[in-house]
Amino acid sequence: MDYRAVLQFATFTRAASLLLQAVLNAAIPDHDADAFRPPRTEEPLYLDSAVEWLLGGLGHWDAEHFLFIAERGYVYEHNFAFFPLFPIVLRGLADTLLRPLAGWLSVRGRLLVAAALGNSTLFLLSVVALHALSRAVMQDRRLALLSALLYCITPANVFMTAGYSESLFAALTFGGLFLLEKGFIFRACLAFSIASAARSNGLLNIGFLLYLPSVYAISQIRFCRSLAKGRSKILRYAWIVVRLLLTSVLGTAVVALPFCAFQYYGYRTFCTPSASLDRIPPALFSLAEQKGYRMADENSPPPLWCMRPLPVIYSHIQDVYWNVGFLRFFELRQIPNFLLALPMATLGVTAAYAYFQANPELCFRLGLWEADFKKGLDKPVPGFLNPKVFVYVLHSTALLVFGTLCMHVQVLTRFMASSSPVPFWISAHLLLLNEPLLHRRKTSTPNVQLKTLSKNGCKHPPQNPVLALIPYIQMCSPTTQSILGYFLSYWVLGLAMHCNALPWT
Repeated sequence: MDYRAVLQFATFTRAASLLLQAVLNAAIPDHDADAFRPPRTEEPLYLDSAVEWLLGGLGHWDAEHFLFIAERGYVYEHNFAFFPLFPIVLRGLADTLLRPLAGWLSVRGRLLVAAALGNSTLFLLSVVALHALSRAVMQDRRLALLSALLYCITPANVFMTAGYSESLFAALTFGGLFLLEKGFIFRACLAFSIASAARSNGLLNIGFLLYLPSVYAISQIRFCRSLAKGRSKILRYAWIVVRLLLTSVLGTAVVALPFCAFQYYGYRTFCTPSASLDRIPPALFSLAEQKGYRMADENSPPPLWCMRPLPVIYSHIQDVYWNVGFLRFFELRQIPNFLLALPMATLGVTAAYAYFQANPELCFRLGLWEADFKKGLDKPVPGFLNPKVFVYVLHSTALLVFGTLCMHVQVLTRFMASSSPVPFWISAHLLLLNEPLLHRRKTSTPNVQLKTLSKNGCKHPPQNPVLALIPYIQMCSPTTQSILGYFLSYWVLGLAMHCNALPWT
């Protein structure tokens, strides 16, 4: 029943997002943003105007890059900041599932439809993966249900709907983490590897691949120490260590391979070009001259970054085009962007503080072993504060610190919401901890229940506590009002801002 309630709510929020963005895009004039806007080189077909009216809001800002890459490939140097997996998925859908519409829709029109359909499906997969991961880690079905329901109204909603790679990355990351928790290391490696072809921060998933098997290996060593003796003990130790090393080295190589291959492709494209600019349509060439975009040309000298000891095109683009670097965003004029990111940063800090306060000794041991080995054999206390959550809080804190100090800080909202389950876990934990209207029934029913608020009583409590709380938001605790207010306001404002080319997170 939990999965059914979560999928129903996720489907409802996806449909509502698509409908609301179309209404807001039609009602609010688009802002003339100084962003990447390639010229349309195709002749519009019969349904293009209708698709642009319905789904055009999904193609603004960075979505323009993904759609352009799916249509034209990597033409400009700064396009290499956007990894290839999502454009490949879009083009695959446009050329297969949507191929019958080729006579009525141009390639861009089919790509817009593919983005809407593909991200809606991928978001549903990410919801299922997050719910399964939450149950596996926290061992609490109430928290898992509430976390997944909150994820359905994520503050990064518009980026899960528009032509961005967030839904794809979240589905792969949460799915890979669930597989790793269940002991399917090889399958988890494949999921993480594919994720690193979607976003650069997929490389951080290597940390999970190194940490979780290490925890298992240490527990095995401690267990063998109490049983095995003599040569048998040494052989067991050696096998555990060798298996851990093989898993770490091979897993790291598998996860890093797509990232390295993409950087090599960028190096070959610009540092040893083999194509001339004759193949570029005149409109795209004119845009490059007007905006100063670099294109690969065998008749031009290679760019300076090719001469570096480690010529990585991604770091060059982040440095030169986006001005990404340590403390570069700390300027007075960026205060509004810091305020936009403040709620997500607050959730991250709250999660780290609450977990450290509840488990200081565990944090100092990096969660690698229990202070009392016999105690470690017992089943951990379920909930957000159990030992299995440590590595996720550590990962979330690392994302928070890096995103605040080294990135455009407004990106922190979608950066963390698509990469870590912790913002949703801590939100669900705080709701259950502070909301009087939520309580745990001492029955076999695991769902979060809502106290009776009507005069006649409610014999059938709702399966969706988020929807049940919203009508009584004024009666809720300040914590509930803050969390639900943040999630719902960003859910709506993101659609209004992004879909009309206004700056957002």
